[in-house]
Amino acid sequence: MTFLAAARFWPILPEPGLIFWTILIFFLFWMLMSKFAFRPIADALAKRNGDIEDALQTAEQARLEMANLKSENEKLLSEAREERAQMLKEARDTGNATIEEAKNKARQEAQKIISNARQEIENQKLQAMKEVKNEAGNMALEIAEKVIRRELKGDPSQVTFVNDLVNEIKLN
Repeated sequence: MTFLAAARFWPILPEPGLIFWTILIFFLFWMLMSKFAFRPIADALAKRNGDIEDALQTAEQARLEMANLKSENEKLLSEAREERAQMLKEARDTGNATIEEAKNKARQEAQKIISNARQEIENQKLQAMKEVKNEAGNMALEIAEKVIRRELKGDPSQVTFVNDLVNEIKLN
């Protein structure tokens, strides 16, 4: 009784015919919904799930590509560093070779200048020796001339002999 007494206070009291039609309409509604609404919703959810899977796969591929690009970038950077180091080494070697060549050229020029200076000194020395010899010869001739003049002043045969020698020298 308590249940029946409580049932009387309900605002809607279901009757057996109402319950039957409600259940029948509910099942018909459920069938229509499953055919026209649940299937498209399930398809949309499946499509969405597929799209999410595709996006995840695309993201994974992008991550892998980024990792590959990063490794390639690091490889290129290391190659660029090696190339830069090689270029610097070549430039340094070229600079050292140029400096060494300039030093060798300067040494050769210095040797040439020294050799020319020695040759010039030798030439001037020989010229000076020649001049000294000529001067000494001239002085010896002057002395000999003065000595011979003093001794030959009085003898006419010797004057004739000297004149003949002078004429003979002029002809040669």
